[in-house]
Amino acid sequence: MGSRNSRQAVHRALGALGALVAAVAIALTSASRVAAQDLPSRLADSTFWRLVTDFSEPGGYFRSDNFVSNEMAFQYVIPALQKTTVPGGVYLGVGPDQNFTYIVALRPKLSFIFDIRRGNLEEHLLYKAVIELSENRADFLSRLFSRPRPAGLDTAASADVLLNAYAGIVASDTLYQKNLKAVKDWLTVHHGFALGDSDLAGIEYVYSAFSAAGPDLTYNFGSGRGGRGGFGGYGRGMPTYADLMVQTDGAGGHRSYIASDANYRTLREMELNNAIVPLVGNFAGDKAIKTVAAYLKERRATVTAFYLSNVEQYLWNGSDDGRKFFGNVAALPLDSVSTFIRAVFNGGGFRGGGGGRGGGGMRGPTILASMMDQLKAFNEGRINSYYDVIQLSK
Repeated sequence: MGSRNSRQAVHRALGALGALVAAVAIALTSASRVAAQDLPSRLADSTFWRLVTDFSEPGGYFRSDNFVSNEMAFQYVIPALQKTTVPGGVYLGVGPDQNFTYIVALRPKLSFIFDIRRGNLEEHLLYKAVIELSENRADFLSRLFSRPRPAGLDTAASADVLLNAYAGIVASDTLYQKNLKAVKDWLTVHHGFALGDSDLAGIEYVYSAFSAAGPDLTYNFGSGRGGRGGFGGYGRGMPTYADLMVQTDGAGGHRSYIASDANYRTLREMELNNAIVPLVGNFAGDKAIKTVAAYLKERRATVTAFYLSNVEQYLWNGSDDGRKFFGNVAALPLDSVSTFIRAVFNGGGFRGGGGGRGGGGMRGPTILASMMDQLKAFNEGRINSYYDVIQLSK
């Protein structure tokens, strides 16, 4: 009897041990899955700088400094994007601060901004410092343009009111020198980013343009990046920074990142979290996009949107770069709502329907396309030119 009870006790103990082992295994598996899905909403300074340096490619050339966008209607697609996208994903983009307006609207957890020019990375670092140092929009514009803050501006002011207040104010060299030092110290001392002399000179070059032109800064202000020489003119026929900030989504909605205090606070939180990562990268390059893709896949993250401007117009211009770009897109983690955002210049052969809106770059529309659908079309041989890309957008 005692022997049988002993055996039963042993079996019960073994059963309990087995159940415990199984529970631990399930817990570890679940923890592993959670860790794999854990896309950070905040990056440590050291992690941010490692991504910037390790994921970037050597800098390339573009004919313009591209300080601001020249796409007047880039907000028009935001209502449609908000209907299909879910906050908390990953935003990819190219170029300067139009990305901020998309980021504020789509609320990604993490963003990567690519550009073939290292000057764009330097501009985003300038923006990062100025935004983080400025608690509100009026202070932000004061720092960005090296102009004293006008009296009477509060958190309820519209973008029109803010920019009109700064329109007639002359830049202050004293503020410029003070702010430039604060920006460099914020990046190198506060954040500890290992910026070399060339990048610090690049940040100064960009900042001098914002100071010189103020709210009248345009896409083609200056004479190009070669040698970081003097500035040319403000650019005939191009929208100014002020013009871009007061545009709407075509239905009366003001969407820019300085359109409201809430928008600006959303952007500032992203910058304070190191969640907007600028990279030097060619869309057709071998490293930047693929490295980001691997990083995102490790964390089971999904690309929500990829803003391309009109970069593909250059990729498909008599080279194999358009195909290389789609090869890079194939590496990205996508789902059925991952969306390309494109600006079409001078028509671009676009004959699409209701999705393309407004007078974007050079009066062309801003259009959307499913990333997965276009990748499928490319793999099936239905995309062989820029015209094909545009025709399969809407």
